[in-house]
Amino acid sequence: MQSTDKTGTARRPGGDRRPNSITILPKSGRYESLVEAVVAGGGVPAVPEDAAALVWADPAEVASLPAVLAAGPNIRWVALPYAGIEPFVRYLDDKRIWTCAKGVYATPVAEHALALGLAGLRGIHTFARSKTWPAEVGRNLFGANVVVFGGGGITSELLRLIETWGCHITVVRRSTDPFPGANATVRLGSHLDALASADLVVLALALTDETAGVIGAAELAAMPRHAWLVNVARGGHVQTDALVDALASGAIGGAALDVTDPEPLPDGHPLWSEPRAIISPHVGNTQAMGVPLLAAHITDNVQRFISGQPLLGLVDTTAGY
Repeated sequence: MQSTDKTGTARRPGGDRRPNSITILPKSGRYESLVEAVVAGGGVPAVPEDAAALVWADPAEVASLPAVLAAGPNIRWVALPYAGIEPFVRYLDDKRIWTCAKGVYATPVAEHALALGLAGLRGIHTFARSKTWPAEVGRNLFGANVVVFGGGGITSELLRLIETWGCHITVVRRSTDPFPGANATVRLGSHLDALASADLVVLALALTDETAGVIGAAELAAMPRHAWLVNVARGGHVQTDALVDALASGAIGGAALDVTDPEPLPDGHPLWSEPRAIISPHVGNTQAMGVPLLAAHITDNVQRFISGQPLLGLVDTTAGY
C-alpha cells in the first residue's frame, strides 16, 4: 500500500528502493519543470528517505543539499542543474554517481560567444555608443587565429559554428590530446605562445583551483594589441584588476564579458564605462533557453538510470567538474 507525505509525494511503507523513485528538491527554481521531466523519463517522485536518486532543482540553493543527502541514505545518483558546479564541489563524494549539465547548454552559450566575438572584432560596441558618424574600425573573423580555453561541449559547438570562417584554432586544455576540429591543442600552463598570435581568445572552461585567474597580467600582455577576449565561462577565470588595466592602456583590443568577477558587476565599476568593454549580464544561456534543454537532459538520464545505462554529464569528483 502506498501513502503520501504532507506535500503529496508518493511514499511506500518501509521505504522504496526502486530505481525509478526519485526526489526532486528544493521546491524552487526549476522544480515544476524537472518534476515533469522526471515523470516523462519514467521516474516516480519520492521523498528523500525512499529515493534512489536526487534531482537538484535550484542551483542557487546549495546549503540544504547535505541535509537532503543525509535523509536519503539510498540515494545513488545526484543530478545537478548547471554545467559549472563550483558551489557544490565541497559535497562531492565517491559513494554516489554525480552528474551535471555539462554540454547541455553548449549551443546557446557558443552562439553567444560567437556573437560577442563578432561584435568586438567588428567594432559594434563603438558604433552602438556613438552619437555621431564614427571612424571606420573592424577586423575579419575570416582566417583569424582563435584560441579557445576549454575542451568541453561549448568548445565543440563553437568550433562547429565557426568552421566556415576558416580560422586557425588552438584549443587550450588539461591534456594535449588533439581536440576534434582544432588545428592545435596545447596544455593549460603552456599557453602564452598561443596567445601571442591570437586575434580572438574565448574562455569556455570549468572553474577550478587550476583555472582560477588563468587570464592575468602576463596573458593579457602576451596578446596582440588588437586581440579581443571573450569570457562565457566564469568571472573567476579573469583577474579583473589586470583586465581593467589592460583595457585602460589599450594593451588589448577589448573584452566581451558575459560573466564577471565580482558578479553581478557593481554599479560604477570601471568596466561599465570602459569603451573597449562589452558586458552582458550572464545571458549566454537564459532560463527560456536553458530549462527545456535541462528538462530533456534529465528525462534522458532518468530513463538511463532506471534501465541501468551509463548516465550523461558525469562529474569527475576529483577534478571537480
